[in-house]
Amino acid sequence: MSAVQNESRKRSKKRYVSGQQGKRWKGSRELEVGMQGILITCNMNERKCTAEAFNLLNEYADKLYGPEKLQNNKGSSSSEEEEAEEEDVDVALKKEVAQLQSSAGKRERRFQALESGANNVIFIRTHNLEPDKLVHHILSDLHSTKKKKSRVILRMLPVTGTCKAFQEDMLKYLTTFLEPWFKTPHSATYQIAFKARNSSHNKREEIIKSIAGLVGKLNPKNKVDLTNPELTIIVEVIKAVCCVSVARDYTLYRKYNVQEVVKEDAAKMKTDANAAEQRDEHNGGEAEKDKEEKVAQDEEKTGAQNEELEEINKDEGGGE
Repeated sequence: MSAVQNESRKRSKKRYVSGQQGKRWKGSRELEVGMQGILITCNMNERKCTAEAFNLLNEYADKLYGPEKLQNNKGSSSSEEEEAEEEDVDVALKKEVAQLQSSAGKRERRFQALESGANNVIFIRTHNLEPDKLVHHILSDLHSTKKKKSRVILRMLPVTGTCKAFQEDMLKYLTTFLEPWFKTPHSATYQIAFKARNSSHNKREEIIKSIAGLVGKLNPKNKVDLTNPELTIIVEVIKAVCCVSVARDYTLYRKYNVQEVVKEDAAKMKTDANAAEQRDEHNGGEAEKDKEEKVAQDEEKTGAQNEELEEINKDEGGGE
């Protein structure tokens, strides 16, 4: 084989390897099995939703875990860049690979935005923290303060486990995943919140029935409660990935909707409205009573004035 053919094969191999690296890079920017994080739904503006999510998550993560510590990776100087131009091709490629690995390490931050695989849904991958604990803390604070802190974020769903989105894989994974909450001696009332996006092979009724049967096997004392359950098993399927978590206060915090949780409770609003109505009725009754008393006083005063006029007229008539 000639030297020209050898060189051509080397170049082709390099291009192939480069293409494969590009595919792996793209894949690392998407939701995959084995990740933990937070699914965030929004209304048509994913870019603004991502910015709001970072602000909100960092605000509360700083309170729970302290400020994030970042590595101080300095860029190369202009003289280093000039020297790189003089290096041969092999050394330059090795240096580029090292820089990519370094930048990959730098990307391992507390929060990382990834493609979820569905429209109006973003996935924030988390590192070295508990997404369910963080989300519950955020919603608890919003519920108590009633202070609105986002405009486009709708729901924040923690993802503490992921598996392949096939029924057999899901049940196998959930058998172990659900043990800390539902296996004897643990028990609780629960409901199952299931939703599938861009996935047609999973039927909602079948999945819910299968998961409920699994929870019942872990402990017969586990009971379904669709009104006010202690725990909610969240199952979100996006394409080929199943995201799961077990959430507390799911009903109280309006299905983990950050827009709804800051609104006043309907029962409280009704109670306040009834109290206001009673105050109005009371104040209205007092006002009506005062009005009647004033009318009576005016009538009495008018009657006295009429009597005085009659007496004066009699006196004048007698003088004539």
